[in-house]
Amino acid sequence: MESTFDHIYPKTADYNEEDIIAAIRERVSHLLDTQPELLMSYLYRLDVLEKDLKRVLESSANRDIINDFADLIWKRQKLRMELKEKYKQGPIEGWEY
Repeated sequence: MESTFDHIYPKTADYNEEDIIAAIRERVSHLLDTQPELLMSYLYRLDVLEKDLKRVLESSANRDIINDFADLIWKRQKLRMELKEKYKQGPIEGWEY
């Protein structure tokens, strides 16, 4: 099945969306266990919306917070890639550096 983002990150034998999400889950799990403050800092730096974080934290008793955080991170990263591709700027004339 073709993803909306295949043109931005083509699937290869090396990775696919499920592998990426699994890696994010693993990292989120590790940070949640060892350095939750650092995880929150990363979420802030990734510009994950505060309302989405609150929703996950408030519903964490009934859900898997690791999967929810991983989904938020992955969705935000896909949006960033899509926007970067959509608003791609060509080289600026006179700036050959």
